[in-house]
Amino acid sequence: MSTGDALSIRPKHPVPVPLAALAERFGLAAPDGAASAASATGVSLDSRDVRRGDLYVGMPGARRHGADFAAQAAERGAVAILTDAAGAELVREAGATLPVLVSAEHPRRLLGELSATVYGTADFDAKILGITGTNGKTSVVYLIAELLRAAGLTPGLSSTAERRVGDEVIPANLTSPEASELHGLLARMAEEHVEGVAIEVSAQAVVRHRLDGVHFDVVAFNNFSQDHLDEFGDLESYFAAKAALFTPERAARGVVVVDSPYGQRIARESRIPVTTLATEYGQEADWYLAVTRQSLDGVSFVLQGPEGAMFRGSVPVFGRFMAENAALALIMLHEAGIPIARVEAGLEGGRIPVFIPGRLEEMTTGGAGPRFFVDYGHTPGAFEAMLDALGEVAPGRIIFLFGADGDRDTSKREEMGRIAAAGADTVIVCDYHPRSEPPEAIRAQLLAGARSANRATVIEEGDPRAAVRLAISMAGPDDVILYAGPGHEDHQEVAGQFLPYSARDEVRGALREAGLLP
Repeated sequence: MSTGDALSIRPKHPVPVPLAALAERFGLAAPDGAASAASATGVSLDSRDVRRGDLYVGMPGARRHGADFAAQAAERGAVAILTDAAGAELVREAGATLPVLVSAEHPRRLLGELSATVYGTADFDAKILGITGTNGKTSVVYLIAELLRAAGLTPGLSSTAERRVGDEVIPANLTSPEASELHGLLARMAEEHVEGVAIEVSAQAVVRHRLDGVHFDVVAFNNFSQDHLDEFGDLESYFAAKAALFTPERAARGVVVVDSPYGQRIARESRIPVTTLATEYGQEADWYLAVTRQSLDGVSFVLQGPEGAMFRGSVPVFGRFMAENAALALIMLHEAGIPIARVEAGLEGGRIPVFIPGRLEEMTTGGAGPRFFVDYGHTPGAFEAMLDALGEVAPGRIIFLFGADGDRDTSKREEMGRIAAAGADTVIVCDYHPRSEPPEAIRAQLLAGARSANRATVIEEGDPRAAVRLAISMAGPDDVILYAGPGHEDHQEVAGQFLPYSARDEVRGALREAGLLP
């Protein structure tokens, strides 16, 4: 069930909190008597998502100050605006009638604790599990939710794809929601008696205070590779943002995959107790994972841990990395006090029946003819992991479609192209989200990297719709087509416009045209 046009999931029965109490606790000035009598029942950063009774938070932004939208927030029922001195002046100059609370520091630094106070989430007693890393976070979140369900617990989740409370689902705008949205979501989960929460944690969420007011029972780290250098500048700063999750202020316990030097470093430098996982017995760890069987239809594995702990199971998605994701999720539950035996009792033959929107999601039916998968991966590490996995199970050629983000980390584009051409037989470079960049300039960088591999057939077809149909026309019965990038998304961002585009719908339509789907 979708929540329609709402931008966030909120509690159905909020408890009003007096603005005077918020002003006193957080040191807010109320120059116009804003805190005299009113109460807040919610918090919002987005004037479009304001609901009656909200405290609207207007923060300085890259293009506009949030206080510019005070009038719209008031029209939607906001009881007051919390902003900085500059925002208060904007409200005054605009003649907006919304009462103003003024913070001496950046409002973002208050947002998490303030939202927790308004929504009462400090007393939420569910197990809260968070996963960070460069690739695979979304898959781990859905696996955690499925394993919680197998253990007889009611799950909730927050991922790049969506926010979910029971059967209520809303699409996600950010990998990690803003603190106000996150606490509203947790408050709704508390109302619905959710017992375990899985949260995908981006590096941006840590440094931008989106997690403030939340304390995790268990956090985990799976892998690390180049991404977001347009924001963090270098790998060390990007890594430090992820490592900051492993502190007593953020979490009680950690789980770390130690196959890489970065994982070993987090395990070594963590300020909280850490349990480790390795996929090779040569690496010292508390838990070991062994893949026992692979095919395009999934992967089987054995997980062994301390004191004879063992799990034999499978995931209906191909790739060694998917077995690692499942193992990580199992260990996180174990560290949260949910025994693996309890999880196993709720599964049929150890099979984890997980569905991950837009993550190696098969568009074909698995019968005769080529197999077509769509995935959200858009980093060099994701490309390498997927193509390595396909190389182990694809019966025929690998045809790989991809593009790259505009206005994002440009330094990874040639490497993405090189990895794609090194792992596939044919690569088709098309457009993803050009944003304000010329699409042909983005494609040129990807093509240069692909051609440097001197291996695959390299084709340029900017129109993703035409690229999908070209790939299908080239594929033989044993071939595998992988379309990386758009995954679950329903739009393309081009020159400031969000144009409707669903890779999944487009692929299904093209497959029907080719007689490969009913």
